[in-house]
Amino acid sequence: MSTLDYNRAGGHPVGFDSRLAAVKLAGSGLIAFGVFLSGFVISEPAPYELIMVIQIGIWFLLGLKISRTVAPLLVMMLTFNMSGMFSMFVMKDMSEAPMYFAVSTFLALSSVFYAAIIENDHRRLNLIFKAWVIAAIITSLLGVLGYFNAFPGSHVFTRYNRAMGAFQDPNVFGPYLVAPLLYLLYRLLTGPLIKAPLLIAGILILALGIFLSFSRAAWGLLIFAGIALVIVMLLKERTTAFRFKILAIAGGAAIFLVLALAIALQFPQVSDLFTNRAKLVQDYDGARLGRFERHKIGFLMAMERPLGLGPMAFGKIFGEDEHNIWLKTLTTYGWLGAITYQIMIWSTLWFGFRYMLRERPWQAYLMIAWVMILGHAIIGNVIDTDHWRHFYLLLGIVWGCVALEHRFIRSQRRARSPADNAA
Repeated sequence: MSTLDYNRAGGHPVGFDSRLAAVKLAGSGLIAFGVFLSGFVISEPAPYELIMVIQIGIWFLLGLKISRTVAPLLVMMLTFNMSGMFSMFVMKDMSEAPMYFAVSTFLALSSVFYAAIIENDHRRLNLIFKAWVIAAIITSLLGVLGYFNAFPGSHVFTRYNRAMGAFQDPNVFGPYLVAPLLYLLYRLLTGPLIKAPLLIAGILILALGIFLSFSRAAWGLLIFAGIALVIVMLLKERTTAFRFKILAIAGGAAIFLVLALAIALQFPQVSDLFTNRAKLVQDYDGARLGRFERHKIGFLMAMERPLGLGPMAFGKIFGEDEHNIWLKTLTTYGWLGAITYQIMIWSTLWFGFRYMLRERPWQAYLMIAWVMILGHAIIGNVIDTDHWRHFYLLLGIVWGCVALEHRFIRSQRRARSPADNAA
């Protein structure tokens, strides 16, 4: 090869750039496949874990870097999990603890990985959300068909007469569907009307899956996140005409969903379970040693145990898990882990809010992820989000977008500096 040909290739042999592009394309496809598998978690470790472990290793071996912005997330995640591992020293039976912390550490690293690949190329956000939507629609359909026993063996996609799709728990299945629904709602509010029928169909499938999960946390998350997204979009859009369009379509979508809910309630098996689950406080919430009393006792116990109790130890003592993420961090990860988790959540919300309304190519994804993180922080008072794969994906999206913003700011400063020097 001549020197000219080598130089034309940017200092690499001719064909290097094309091969590099092919590798990046294959890598992006693997990312999408990994996100797609997040909708099918019937057991731990799931196929999602196996694929993600492989590609995380490959990406970092090929030179994926952790920037100064993403590094604090890595430090907080490692501190959080290392603190949890110390809790094993106070456990009498630690047989299940190593696998628990292996999954916890993997999920922590997955959030850092998502942040790094998003910072590397913001176009992957579109790929991630599309893969998430496809997975959510498929698993939602499985849950809905299972709920109505549409085909032999479909009951495996339900539990306690509640839809759970290809998940272990209806309370994880329902919240998993909310972010893809918000993405479709955003596309409906901002896109051309010609695509509206397809988007509405997707929203209905996901909404029905959320409803039939009979998860009060998922219902609350959907209502809160839907309203919050519309409010954020109204703050973002400055023109009166566009604001009116958002309000009109959002109002129409809400009415349509209410009508669909009314139709679903015509089925006795749906209406009976809905009447029971719609109570704000269930018997197992307010009863003696119910959920709320366990929260109080658990916090008092945790104050006496700096290293925590260890994973799943609380459930063995009381017969039920914590069902509160703030208590969970104390009992499973100790005082240091709980403090680190608080710092991580509130710093994520602060940085996301700070940059959310800036007009950027990644703005829509940041808005959706930020609203979802805030919603998960709220429902975390009544549910445990510790091993929810999509929650760590959302964390990675927010930190990836923050890193993109910091990189954008640095590039703007560098672009201005020559002019400043000339002056």
